[in-house]
Amino acid sequence: MIGQEDWTPLVITPAASGVDASARGLIEYLHGPEDLAGLLTREKALVFRGFEVTPAELDEVMDLLLPNRLAYVHGNSPRTKVGNNVYTSTEFPPEFTISMHNEMSYAHQWPARLLFFCEQAAETGGATPVVDGVRWLESLDPEVREAFAGGVRYSQNLHGGRGLGKSWQDTFETEDRAEVEDFLAKTEAEWEWRPDGSLRVHQLRPSTLRHPVTGAEVWFNQADQWHPTAMGDEVAAALAKIMPVEELPQSVAFADGTPIPPEYVLQVRDRGLDSAVDVDWNTGDLLLIDNILVGHGRRPFTGARRVLVAMCG
Repeated sequence: MIGQEDWTPLVITPAASGVDASARGLIEYLHGPEDLAGLLTREKALVFRGFEVTPAELDEVMDLLLPNRLAYVHGNSPRTKVGNNVYTSTEFPPEFTISMHNEMSYAHQWPARLLFFCEQAAETGGATPVVDGVRWLESLDPEVREAFAGGVRYSQNLHGGRGLGKSWQDTFETEDRAEVEDFLAKTEAEWEWRPDGSLRVHQLRPSTLRHPVTGAEVWFNQADQWHPTAMGDEVAAALAKIMPVEELPQSVAFADGTPIPPEYVLQVRDRGLDSAVDVDWNTGDLLLIDNILVGHGRRPFTGARRVLVAMCG
């Protein structure tokens, strides 16, 4: 049996599948006898390479890989909607690494699958690292795992149109406060509207999760990305001079409100990245991941890079 340390995504090619090197070939493969859901659960991540899918052909392929595509409601990453629940994967500056995370693990509901499509590969770099969530959890010191056992408390300050971070309108894809309140009421979140028109949200979430099919326990939270330490020493120090932690666009603590030590956050971030496998992009590639079993991130890059993402429940 392949150990967690030897895991890599399964690469599916036209030659290995016995179909044409085209989007039609990929569609033929996906209509074939292979149980895609079972394959994804078993392999955790699938790379479709060499099918030369174009943006014009993407919707039909996505319909087979992602039944019932979801909108990116309550998402915290800067993105642009470019199609029917299709988004840019991130607009974070290219010189920075995006650390490992499971999409929307901070939310009450998260997507079961993510699909990435490389519309244009970067000139250099730009790989999407993926990490086996079991290996990530096992890589952490027992002291850190125990500290996080009670879960985490996420806090958001979403401005009303002008300010630092995302607005509540962009986050929830609506201008209707009642619609936002209805959404939050179903998520067991605490929230309050502030006098300046901003929205403050608090959520208690677990730090690990068990996969509904395999039962595997995986690291499943974004504490390292929400903690001020993740911004880097200089940025964190600058922000600390102008606003307290509770006023930041997003922050995190242990479930009881106790601050999370910076060294714990750095261990989670660094060991996730160290345990990851890079998926290097060719234009036209697709990457499908089980969002519970596998975390993902982004390596720095140069040149134009355009990777799109969509998700389903």
